[in-house]
Amino acid sequence: MADKNSEKTFKNIYFTESREILDSMEVSLLALEKDTADEESINSIFRAAHTIKGNSGMFGFGRIGDFTHVIENLLVCVREGSLAITANMTGLLLECHDFIEILLNHYEGKEELPLDAETEALFNELTVRLNTYLPGSDTEIQSSVSGIKNGSFNDGTTGSADEMYVRNNCWHISLRFGKNVFKDGLDPYSFINYLSEKGEIQSIKTIYEDMPAGDKMNADLCYLGFEMDFKSSISKKEIEDVFDFVSKDCSIKIIPPNTSIVDYVKLINELPEKPMKIGDMLREVGSLTDGELAKALELQSEHSALKDQAPEELLMGNILVKENIIPKYIVDAAVAKQENIKKREEANSKLIRIDADKLDHLINLIGELVITGSNVKQITESEDKIGIAKAVTDMSKLIEEIRDSTMGIRMVPIGETFSRFERVVRDLSREKGKMIELKILGGDTELDKTLIDKISDPLIHLIRNSIDHGIGIPSERESAGKNGTGILTLNAYHETGSIVIEVSDDGEGLDRDKIFNKAIEQGLVRPDQVFADHELYQLIFLPGFSTAEEVSNISGRGVGMDVVKKNIESLRGNVYLESEKGKGTTVRIHLPLTLAIIDGFMVKLADSFYVLPLDMVTECTEIDNEELNSKEGGNYINLRGDVLPFMRMREFFREPGEEPEKPKVVVVEYSRKKFGLVVDDLVGEFQTVIKPMGRIFSKLQWLSGSTILGTGEVAYILDVPKLIQNVRDFKYNEL
Repeated sequence: MADKNSEKTFKNIYFTESREILDSMEVSLLALEKDTADEESINSIFRAAHTIKGNSGMFGFGRIGDFTHVIENLLVCVREGSLAITANMTGLLLECHDFIEILLNHYEGKEELPLDAETEALFNELTVRLNTYLPGSDTEIQSSVSGIKNGSFNDGTTGSADEMYVRNNCWHISLRFGKNVFKDGLDPYSFINYLSEKGEIQSIKTIYEDMPAGDKMNADLCYLGFEMDFKSSISKKEIEDVFDFVSKDCSIKIIPPNTSIVDYVKLINELPEKPMKIGDMLREVGSLTDGELAKALELQSEHSALKDQAPEELLMGNILVKENIIPKYIVDAAVAKQENIKKREEANSKLIRIDADKLDHLINLIGELVITGSNVKQITESEDKIGIAKAVTDMSKLIEEIRDSTMGIRMVPIGETFSRFERVVRDLSREKGKMIELKILGGDTELDKTLIDKISDPLIHLIRNSIDHGIGIPSERESAGKNGTGILTLNAYHETGSIVIEVSDDGEGLDRDKIFNKAIEQGLVRPDQVFADHELYQLIFLPGFSTAEEVSNISGRGVGMDVVKKNIESLRGNVYLESEKGKGTTVRIHLPLTLAIIDGFMVKLADSFYVLPLDMVTECTEIDNEELNSKEGGNYINLRGDVLPFMRMREFFREPGEEPEKPKVVVVEYSRKKFGLVVDDLVGEFQTVIKPMGRIFSKLQWLSGSTILGTGEVAYILDVPKLIQNVRDFKYNEL
């Protein structure tokens, strides 16, 4: 049993390290794409392929070793100087990088399972394309390509026509008419004839699905379906319009030219590593329409009684296959992707790289704590009260240092996360026909690993929006007097107890009038309302709000920005947006440094205790109650010549009892602005272990958590950014 456990542990390490090597390989490939003469990047890519090949052989993953060996052969020629790096070659190597990830996902947890037909087809296709760069392999390459197109793989296996088919400059149309087409007085072949007027139907296969035996067949019902290859220059929308009259009663799937089933599987595997339902996943890659998803969801609700027999997601997959909405192997790929995402999330949550110096420091502190603990025990046996007090003080300092050191272990540089977006920017900018350079600043800024894991998805949304809507194509930028290459910047820095992450672009910026008119159209604002720019731009974060004239596969559906805000607020953060038309847009995210322990500053209101993040507290002062009550028309005081807006916390939280004669003002700073919070009394600094409030308190806007005091009482942790926002909203700072 011990040997099996050890083997499992080593294999887990293999998969973890292989993915880390792949991350490094991707960084080097992107660098090589910018500078094809970069020898260090070439050597780094070679080392990555060589290491993965060697490690794969140790664990018996022969197909991974075979594939990386082909990559290694190509890189040997490059290193020797007999082969020059080209843009097409780096693009192919990036595809190979993605395929190695597919192979790792395939073997993780199911080592003995052979590759499925689609993965094997992609294996052969990429191998063939790699070999085209090597001399003396033309015959072998042509044979391999021919084998794929004719429906057989290089290893002698075969697959169905749908599995093997690689379309060549043709739309592939999969059409299933509804049962009541004849009853509605429509002729299926009339639609086919009309389609032929729009282009050339190169092949057509009639499908008779669910047709019963002759004695049971209803002649009034339609059992026809078609699989067609259609060559034309018209758009997908124009093809859909041909079948507009029957679109609600039939199932139509239109696959673009040069698309293969393997491409869909690849798109599924390239989806972001975030939890997604099968239906959403398939819709994201374009293999499932909104109508098809709605139909499947309706059928799923009808079969709700089967949930006890199969998980909800598996039930959805079964329905999609049974209703011939999606081929089984695409659904299988989506299910496998879900499993891989879950495994990776579990692995990422359990693993963290720790700097050896940080670990050594922590061990030394624990050693000192053990010694101090022994000292305390000895002193307590005597009557030396001064010695006891000193020993307790020393122990408290050590505990604080250990806490800081332990929290430091959880802190990791955000630069690694930023670097992963280079590939996203590269692929999306090419897809949109744009030239975009990604600049990374503040990569050394450290953030709690838990936050880093959860911030990636919101950043992806923001990057996609900048690429799709912010930065224009080169010709448009040049006509506006800008450089044809757009700049997308990711920046991170610390600011008053929080970390700030900025996503900015030098694109067109936001159109204030367009946003305002769209908001009027959707009934969100009145035409006579007056907004500052930053207030109006916050409407973008509302669900369903979008000014995009066209919906793309990247953005424009009115979803995404509201998800960004929701996810960030769930991390006790805030998001702000600044933009100037013609110059660009900046989205600024403020996050706490950690979700676990903070240095707090405790205050008292009546009989209740509240904690403020110490890093946001700049100073405390005392003020007469009469002076506070003398303010007419505005809550503000003169703080050494500066106007300081303030909030009466006792009034805000409706605490009972009389106010003290001399209340205290705690001056807090957030997002470069200062505000005063009027409290009854100051307790002092307090090390705060953050405890979640629980679901029943989830609607409390001004509290970010709670903590337990030494007496067993509960103290509430104030959400300073939300309180400051309240000061703004109620115009406490108006003069």
